[in-house]
Amino acid sequence: MSFMKDKNRTISDIGRKVRELRKLTKTRTAVIAEKSGRSRDVLNRLEKGQDVSLSSLMAILAALGHGIEIVKLGPPTLEEMQRRTAAELEDGDDE
Repeated sequence: MSFMKDKNRTISDIGRKVRELRKLTKTRTAVIAEKSGRSRDVLNRLEKGQDVSLSSLMAILAALGHGIEIVKLGPPTLEEMQRRTAAELEDGDDE
């Protein structure tokens, strides 16, 4: 699960990783919503990279058995840039 070690620079990065983690663990949104005390709508907004409260983010991550580590950011790696560009292109296909 090396994708979880990439530095999260945007809410979209975090949302994408939450979705990947949820799918990897095969956990239904209703289960995470119940465990976190948040609505499925909040989880869906987070996974789409939309703004949610910090307390909602923390509760959802805790429900998935994860947390946040605060680290100093350097410039993005080439791999991070390639992954972000690919994800942005993929997101643009829906429009």
